[in-house]
Amino acid sequence: MTIAQEIEQLREQLRAHNHNYYVLDTPTISDFDFDMQLKGLQELEAKHPEFYDPSSPTLRVGGGITKNFETVVHDSRMYSLDNSYSKEDLLDWETRIKKLVDGDVQYTCELKYDGASISLTYEDGVLLRAVTRGDGIQGDNVTTNIKTINSVPLKLKGEYPKRFDIRGEIVLPYEGFLKMNEERIATGEEPYANPRNTASGSLKLQDSAETAKRPLDCLLYNLAGDRLGIATQYEGLQNARDWGFKVPEESRLVNSIDEVLAFVTYWDEKRHELPYETDGVVIKVNDTQQQEELGFTAKAPRWAMAYKFKAEQVSTQLEEITYQVGRTGAITPVANLVPVQLAGTTVKRASLHNADQIEKLDIRVNDTVFVEKGGEIIPKIVGVDFEKRTPDSQPTQYITACPECKTPLVRKEGEAHHYCINDLGCSPQIIGRIQHYISRKALDIEGLGGETVALLVNAGLIANYTDLYELSKEQVLPLERMAEKSAENLIAGIEKSKEIPFERVLFGLGIRYVGETVAKKLVKHYKTMDAILVASEEELVAVDEIGIKIAESVREFSNEEANVALIKKLQSYGVQLEISAEKLANQTDTLQGKTFVVSGVFTKVSRNELKKLIEDNGGKVSSSISAKTAYVVAGDKMGPSKLEKATGLGVTIISEDDFLEMV
Repeated sequence: MTIAQEIEQLREQLRAHNHNYYVLDTPTISDFDFDMQLKGLQELEAKHPEFYDPSSPTLRVGGGITKNFETVVHDSRMYSLDNSYSKEDLLDWETRIKKLVDGDVQYTCELKYDGASISLTYEDGVLLRAVTRGDGIQGDNVTTNIKTINSVPLKLKGEYPKRFDIRGEIVLPYEGFLKMNEERIATGEEPYANPRNTASGSLKLQDSAETAKRPLDCLLYNLAGDRLGIATQYEGLQNARDWGFKVPEESRLVNSIDEVLAFVTYWDEKRHELPYETDGVVIKVNDTQQQEELGFTAKAPRWAMAYKFKAEQVSTQLEEITYQVGRTGAITPVANLVPVQLAGTTVKRASLHNADQIEKLDIRVNDTVFVEKGGEIIPKIVGVDFEKRTPDSQPTQYITACPECKTPLVRKEGEAHHYCINDLGCSPQIIGRIQHYISRKALDIEGLGGETVALLVNAGLIANYTDLYELSKEQVLPLERMAEKSAENLIAGIEKSKEIPFERVLFGLGIRYVGETVAKKLVKHYKTMDAILVASEEELVAVDEIGIKIAESVREFSNEEANVALIKKLQSYGVQLEISAEKLANQTDTLQGKTFVVSGVFTKVSRNELKKLIEDNGGKVSSSISAKTAYVVAGDKMGPSKLEKATGLGVTIISEDDFLEMV
């Protein structure tokens, strides 16, 4: 046997032992024998570096150092999930589904594990990269750290697609979490707050050897990619197991919402017996063709729903109400509480939302209040224990002036919040607007975080986001915790932000009601910022999905001379405030004013490519057929009820080839 063959044989044996131990929980050799084999392989690889393999089991011990985590765009977007809390919510969801797809609908029920979301990309059966969820569009490359997790296969088994993503959660089992905290307490360190945050923080440790010391696990639940040849979600889970992934065995295939609720009820009681944190059940339409028919909203798949277990509740004392000023000037009252443990975290503060909420609950300082975690994430006060209220208790008087700049607050008719209207002179608003501008979904300026923005504003170096482009390394170097290299990175990051596409810049401007989706709609329609600035309310409302509130807000922004001056400055610095020539070249008005419904399976382009072609050529994609539908693009296995409805309404049905000829 040659040295190369001996090394490869050892690698294969160790991969099999690793899978048996960490994925199947059925070890076939002792820990000592495993360690001896691993040591033997390490020695051989050290002597023969020419046989290096990035998927070798020896790389799991860590040792790689990552100073800055590269930002990577996901091949397929990682969406959030819509939440439900009752049977009625699920029945409403089922009703919506059955209006949009034909035939019987089966569901998969999977436990919703509470960890750090991860996307693993495999090419030719080898782990190519591991990327955090980030904002769903892009995340951080944490491959070096992920390779240290034993339940993540570095090389797959059997037959698998050439390239695909698999999504899941990095979790920290209770047992390992408790052991870590025992060790920290023994050395006089603060214990970690909860498994979820500890797992998430572990992914961003610079030294992968430190990550390797943590007993992290990886539970996978969803495949993503083009033409994977998988007909159902349940089949996908089974295939993933066969390829070597750790897929929880608790998932079930069911035929009705009643069966879904039976699954929920069972695990709501039994979840505390699981080795990991879980906060609900994810229900998915099983058939992948039906999933494609249902598609996505701007934020979530229509074919999936998270059912959240009832939130845990505790009582504690309200010590003080303070008030925060947001970037829009909105005032948010905050309850400062006697610290209390809730769902694995220490809760010290909770939002009181607005004056109406305080009045409705009659919340007062020194009250004993009931606190829940909404969806077990954000703490909120849900009631007051009136029996414990003292006789001298006084009703809460909402503030009348800004807590920062003392400007009298304004509350417009129909608005829930009070506002500070001193937008150019109120420090939290100035800082908040710039923080929004540099945020991940907007300009995403590397080397510049929220704390640094506050330092720059407080030092008098910037007063708005345009001032960023005049900063020099010499100006930022004296700032707290700013070294030579970090100053260079900050200036380089600001310069690179000039390449960020127009729709993200428009979102970054912070115009009220102009979120990511609205920004894309406006950019697609108007092409340039100059055109948006001169558009009337009537013209704005005529844009697809732009309502009167958005139109009024855009018009209000455009009427402010100070805002127009800021736009002119951004243009002078070279920030992208119009669609690039390359992107414009791929867009036409060929399908302007026409609404399409896409149904069935296609051969020449994928369903998503088809939808993009419609939108790039000025058309609109709808999920349901109506009298306003111009064409139904029908592929193989088009739903019979869609065919019947289209025929009944006289909607033209065209083939994939017919459509491609149109564009």
